[in-house]
Amino acid sequence: MRPGKKRREAESAGPRGPRKSASSDRTRPMESRRETRPSGDAVAGRNSVVEALRAKVPAKELLIAQRAEIDDRMTEAMRLAKNQNLLIKEVARGVLDGLTGTTMHQGIALVIKPYAYTAFTLLLSQAKKPGLLVGLDGVTDPHNLGAIVRSGAAFGADGVVIPERRTAAMTGSAWKASAGAAARLPISQVTNLVRSLEDAKKAGYFVVGLDAEGDESLPKFSLAKESVYLIVGSEGKGLSRLVREKCDLILSIPMQSDVESLNASVATAIVLQQIAASRAE
Repeated sequence: MRPGKKRREAESAGPRGPRKSASSDRTRPMESRRETRPSGDAVAGRNSVVEALRAKVPAKELLIAQRAEIDDRMTEAMRLAKNQNLLIKEVARGVLDGLTGTTMHQGIALVIKPYAYTAFTLLLSQAKKPGLLVGLDGVTDPHNLGAIVRSGAAFGADGVVIPERRTAAMTGSAWKASAGAAARLPISQVTNLVRSLEDAKKAGYFVVGLDAEGDESLPKFSLAKESVYLIVGSEGKGLSRLVREKCDLILSIPMQSDVESLNASVATAIVLQQIAASRAE
């Protein structure tokens, strides 16, 4: 009888012999310490998984590769997962390869729960007066997204809006970068960012784009005390043409001439802080 696929996967993991569980095999040579970035709905790499569990990123289960070496980080990951009542499963390495999109997962992956986005109409209806929303236009780095969510929560924003395409989503990496703020600040994912601008205008919002060459410059922002939908473009390309055309105002941050641009999350934090300060006067 020809051996099946599962048998081949098991044999490819190491020499033939009695199987050992991940919890008992401590003699396997040390794996690479190179960390991997989250891919899709999973966080891979021992340090990354431990950090995600410490941050209590919403997760479904912890996956451990068969015959994985158990070191202190792996032990802590399993302890944290157990404390959070997560399912811990031992799987073939091929399963982790497929899930994470890499062979450098170090034998461990944390499967993240899909983020529960808020409908944009609900975001508008629940916003305080004056409202403050932040929209992302082409910001593809999940760390930037998470940092913007964190700043939004810190400076009184009512929510963050991201398009379904060409912008980072709320992956495990974004969750970590938000430092827990993603659990407190509503995030909406829309199919068409331009349409959300039009809907916000109908609800009484001014659409303000953030760009190096603006109509106004901080700290003199004339619309700070109005309902504002702040749009942040990517660091390299800035605002897309259609989004820029829909803006009521383009706002810039004064900088030294030898500095070309700021990171998207840093620029957003500066503007949000200025708006919060103006509204507190």
